[in-house]
Amino acid sequence: MFLQKNVIQYIKKVLSITRNRSYSTKANDIRNIGILAHIDAGKTTTTERMLFYSGKTRSLGEVHRGNTVTDYLTQERDRGITICSSAVTFKWNDTKVNLLDTPGHIDFTMEVEQSLFAVDGVIIVLDGTAGVEAQTMTVWSQAEKHKLPKMIFVNKMDRPDADFDASVRDIKSKLDIKPISLQYPEKDSKGNLSIIDIVTLNRISWNLETFGRKFHCEPLKEKSLDEAMSCRNNLIDELSGIDDELADVVISAESFDTVSNDLIWSSIRRATGSHKAVPVLLGSAYKNVGIQPLMDSVIRFLPAPHERNQLYDCFGNDFVGKVFKIVHDKQRGPLTLIRVLRGSMKKGMRLINTKSSTESLQRIYEPLADEYREINEVLRGDVGVCSGLKNTVTGDLLTSSGSSIKQAQKKLQKMLGKSEIDDEEENIEVIKEMLALEPQIPDAVYFCSIEPPSIGSQTAMEAALKQLQREDPSLRVNFDETTGQTVLGGMGELHMDIVKSRILTEYKIDVDLGPLQIAYKETIDSPSIETITIEKEIAGSKQSVTITLELVNDQKEVFSLSKSQENMANLNTLRPRILQVIKKGATAALERGPRVGGQVVETQVKLHNAVIGRGTADSFLMAATGQCVQKILSNSGTRLLEPIMAIQIIVPSEKVSTVLSDLSRRRAKINDVKPKGDRNKLIDVQAPLAELSGYTSVIRTITSGTASMTMQPCGYSNMNSQDEVVAIRRAQGLE
Repeated sequence: MFLQKNVIQYIKKVLSITRNRSYSTKANDIRNIGILAHIDAGKTTTTERMLFYSGKTRSLGEVHRGNTVTDYLTQERDRGITICSSAVTFKWNDTKVNLLDTPGHIDFTMEVEQSLFAVDGVIIVLDGTAGVEAQTMTVWSQAEKHKLPKMIFVNKMDRPDADFDASVRDIKSKLDIKPISLQYPEKDSKGNLSIIDIVTLNRISWNLETFGRKFHCEPLKEKSLDEAMSCRNNLIDELSGIDDELADVVISAESFDTVSNDLIWSSIRRATGSHKAVPVLLGSAYKNVGIQPLMDSVIRFLPAPHERNQLYDCFGNDFVGKVFKIVHDKQRGPLTLIRVLRGSMKKGMRLINTKSSTESLQRIYEPLADEYREINEVLRGDVGVCSGLKNTVTGDLLTSSGSSIKQAQKKLQKMLGKSEIDDEEENIEVIKEMLALEPQIPDAVYFCSIEPPSIGSQTAMEAALKQLQREDPSLRVNFDETTGQTVLGGMGELHMDIVKSRILTEYKIDVDLGPLQIAYKETIDSPSIETITIEKEIAGSKQSVTITLELVNDQKEVFSLSKSQENMANLNTLRPRILQVIKKGATAALERGPRVGGQVVETQVKLHNAVIGRGTADSFLMAATGQCVQKILSNSGTRLLEPIMAIQIIVPSEKVSTVLSDLSRRRAKINDVKPKGDRNKLIDVQAPLAELSGYTSVIRTITSGTASMTMQPCGYSNMNSQDEVVAIRRAQGLE
């Protein structure tokens, strides 16, 4: 009994130490990576294998079984797709890897955008049977915007129709990058996939009875060795053309044979980090082939945290962290995912965000999707999940003190040649601007009303929407004063459906969504000018504004001043603050056009003259500016612009004519029809969103379930008068 009691106490002590320990991982022993791909390329399956082989999980999660670690939402498991990006942590070869599994569907592209703020490199997963697809190009451009080093993993190479060489050619032509193939596939008579490693000249085969845990490396012999040696020499030749250090070694040795594996790997790392080349690997995540070499390559080729983000050196050793995602947990409340850029983040710290709001950091957790293990500290370069931050939103910069912000701003000014700024709020804005922390929120393409089941549920629904919008900035929530309704704006039909489903399952509110409406935009036909005078007495104070504005066609600037000599004399007397108020009022007025309430775009407001009475309030001036803009829009009229979608449809050759016939009735523009494999065709098309409601189901019906389709926004287009009439009637609920 005494022994049993001591054992229990010892176990409790060990668990307590484990639960509250701090990670002391050095920055060069950390990799922060994202995994990006087109929908159904195998991102989540690849992530599950990484967790399994690293020992983080004890069983293999499968998307079709709904038991994956990273797809933990009910909607994700029911539909078999990733909706929210998830952070997981595991160890591989004494290196800590923080991995973010992201969605592949275009409706959730904001999840990808948020995740890229936290990573130092990305893995792009390709479907070996499809090559570079539409969403692959989208996520690639997002990674390019963040200047992230990239690796490519060609997945599903076990399938008979997979073509590694075609995928590499696709990478080169569509992504405009130099692919460096480090492996090539080999299949035996039974179709089992092995991998030939070009650098080490080994054949790697996996024991499928151990779920791929065990694999065997053997040196190549005879003909296979000659082929691999030729590929290795070509690899060295390609690398020496873009890497001077390797070129010097090759020139001095006058031979490729003396180049060691370590020299090749170092050269690949430099080429990857400098964006001169992209390493390409292959495998089959579902068949448990190729994942361990992929993880080895992540450590070898993608940068450690200290090799990037040097701009944050202006904070010295003070803590600075970047908020890249917020999730809501039923027990813990809002949880904030933070990438620590400098210093360390400790439990109980007082933090300041970019809104000058003071936050109290209550607890810190290690991320593993929806499971959390409490720790005490997160060091530089690492990622942590924090509770207790109430006013912080995605994109915020967190620091330990106001003085830290001032010192950083002074160093940045010196580095970038900025002038001195005394105001503390402006200091934060300057830092925010310099460090590019604001994620770009895409325009909504659909909107609809949302109603609670009863008046008593209104407050609960608003709270739920507030939490969901904090998690997902691409969800727009507005109150329409004209109709008295709450209006949601989203990225697509699936996006809106998921929002409704989450409110029902997570918040137990059976909300009702109104019919989906297209998010049309409006623009002016020709320049128009108007002068408006408004005088009113408010609370005994006389308010007076006379303002002259002109609307002109312009795609670059929203607001400008008239450059004519007679107008400049008046405009030069206006204080900068007054001009900012007028600009704010004009910009707000362009948010709602007169025809269908769409945003007015490609339009510039030009200020010609403004006479403002003494004591006139800023709010009155702003309202007068808005009225003037609205009057011009109403008098001159606007025309509608409708959202256009880029669609790629893969369909059997015998069904092409059926699909093209259906598309022609939807005002579609056929860009190309080209072969895709032996039996399929790829139809590249652009069509108005208004003609594509429920089109995923339609395309499956007319092709008997044999076609697949991807769709993403590609801009706006003018409408003819007949289509405008139909669009306005739809917006008014008359059709």
